[in-house]
Amino acid sequence: MDYVEYYALKLKENNKLFSQHKKFIESQYKGSSTLFRNSYGKGEEFKKNARTYLKSMKLI
Repeated sequence: MDYVEYYALKLKENNKLFSQHKKFIESQYKGSSTLFRNSYGKGEEFKKNARTYLKSMKLI
């Protein structure tokens, strides 16, 4: 049995796991979003600054 199958079975048994997992994902998303916004700015400024950084790292 793989992880996904095991997790699906556990969700069937205990639906609270879903809400915990959802909260975890949302907090990770919010943290990442804040980190990137603070690092690169917003909107067009974000695109420009992110591209500049990626070019400096030779990733694009």
